[in-house]
Amino acid sequence: MRTVIEPEQLAAGRCHPLTVTHAYSDAQADAQLHVLPGWHREVRAISRTFRFKGWLETLAFVNAVGWMSHGQDHHPDLAVHFNHCTVRWHTHSVDGLSENDFVCAARTDALASDLASDVANDQATG
Repeated sequence: MRTVIEPEQLAAGRCHPLTVTHAYSDAQADAQLHVLPGWHREVRAISRTFRFKGWLETLAFVNAVGWMSHGQDHHPDLAVHFNHCTVRWHTHSVDGLSENDFVCAARTDALASDLASDVANDQATG
């Protein structure tokens, strides 16, 4: 069984070409998901909805996720709305979940946290 990777290690990690041809088992996915609060397991995917003050904050988040995922060469499905965005990670090559999904989920959390901090700082100094 794969070892559960802590969120900080996931966020510092990088996606890599997969050498495995099978997805995480349900037990492995549930164990890894346990360290990423707010994320939910779907059929062969994980997702989380991020809420924002309005359109500009949502758009900034979407652009940040786009830039990050491009650098990781691992791309999510995004459902973008006025004040929220749902991010869904899935590894097509294994038709399920891989470590890359959890790395990108942790990185997505870090982006949302950074964006919230930037907004709070702008409001405090604005």
